[in-house]
Amino acid sequence: MPQQFGDYQNEIYLHGLGGVLPTLPMAFAELEARAEAALPPSVWSYVAGGAGDEHTQRANVRAFERWGLHPRMLVGAKQRDLSVELFGLTLPSPLFMAPVGVIGLCAQDGHGDLATARAAARTGVPMVASTLSVDPLERVAGEFGDTPGFFQLYTPTDRELAASLVHRAEAAGFKGIVITLDTWITGWRPRDLATGNFPQLRGHCLANYFTDPVFRARLKQTPEENPGAAVLEWVGVFGNPLTWDDLPWLRSLTTLPIILKGLSHPDDVRRAKDAGVDGVYCSNHGGRQANGGLPALDALPGVVKAADGLPVLFDSGIRSGADVVKALALGATAVGIGRPYAYGLALGGADGIVHVLRSLLAEADLLMAVDGYPTPADLTPESLVRLPHHQ
Repeated sequence: MPQQFGDYQNEIYLHGLGGVLPTLPMAFAELEARAEAALPPSVWSYVAGGAGDEHTQRANVRAFERWGLHPRMLVGAKQRDLSVELFGLTLPSPLFMAPVGVIGLCAQDGHGDLATARAAARTGVPMVASTLSVDPLERVAGEFGDTPGFFQLYTPTDRELAASLVHRAEAAGFKGIVITLDTWITGWRPRDLATGNFPQLRGHCLANYFTDPVFRARLKQTPEENPGAAVLEWVGVFGNPLTWDDLPWLRSLTTLPIILKGLSHPDDVRRAKDAGVDGVYCSNHGGRQANGGLPALDALPGVVKAADGLPVLFDSGIRSGADVVKALALGATAVGIGRPYAYGLALGGADGIVHVLRSLLAEADLLMAVDGYPTPADLTPESLVRLPHHQ
């Protein structure tokens, strides 16, 4: 029987009868405030901050307020089935954890990548593991249990190194490669600039490079012997401004599904489909990379139409279960969260992430129950109403 995620509220209420109240926040605003208090200022600014004056970051969140879910009654949605099919996999829900390059630093023990993978194992919510991690990708994959995981690739300029990272991910058991297109150079981020802080330049989250045989062969001394030189070498190979001509080569590296992350223009989506990619990922990097653009949610319908049946992953601005439902109604196959689970990790490690994931899924499940949408397939653009005061 499909999992009824809304039952999480029953657990909380039953514990309350015994005087046991939740120790972790139930609302995003409190989650964010407490995470700010728990994280070092440099990590907080990196995770919470965005590009420019952060207008696009705020617009991502506000975009969901323009839509209202139209309730349908007498549907009898006693049992819901939130499962989805994705790249031949059956997932218990459409939720996934988007790649966060400093998630390792958000944990109190400094091993947030492993904690995130453990939360994925406990919830069935897949993790998209970043290239930029504190622990090597093989160790991260080793914590997934029966939950599939995906590997996010920042494509280096060294093609041999790119091939090595992809082949390692394939050997470790990852089920797909998510290629980020919008971060071959970092955007203008005033919060980080004000603190002079870029974690990777300080040697953080570079384990996948420092453990890679191809990267190590580029060095005169090992990263253990001369970490500063290893960081400088990383700077030299990190950013590859990919072009359409690179897609055949990337496709040739693996038989795993390839998903292009950062697509928002329908023409780009159509061209990607023609090039043989397996999925598209509509995202503006949570507003971290480019300020002044349109909210990712506003781009989603056009991306879905252009994808014409290809799976469409989505992130940017998800803060609640209601947001997840609205993204599904606008055509997303799977919906990613970033900052919310990072904040849960900061407060409670793997337990904190599990709480955030279960809360989001419970809210989405209960909303679908109350409003009469038993499955994600029942959610369509016609399920939403554009609110008059948000035209």
